[in-house]
Amino acid sequence: MKVYIAGPMSGYDQFNRPAFHAAERNLIQKTFIVLNPAMLPDGLSQAQYMDICLAMLRCADAVYMLAGWEESAGARAEYALAQKLALKVFFQDEKDVNNG
Repeated sequence: MKVYIAGPMSGYDQFNRPAFHAAERNLIQKTFIVLNPAMLPDGLSQAQYMDICLAMLRCADAVYMLAGWEESAGARAEYALAQKLALKVFFQDEKDVNNG
């Protein structure tokens, strides 16, 4: 299963990359194929990041919502698209992804 990681980045130290990378490691251990937007380079516009991220999300079977996603306009847009596409949505504190 391909899983896209969504969460807040703007305004966070290191763009919250440590949280994205920790989630990626956790998901890889669970044998998921991970689509991680935190691997994108610095220097693009917000619109360019969203174009790339929404394309990544459209390639996924599921989305993994990091804590604090509700405070991020980009993550809320990703959540809305995931719902529209009927993707499975996991939240960071869900047992079925994190604990078995």
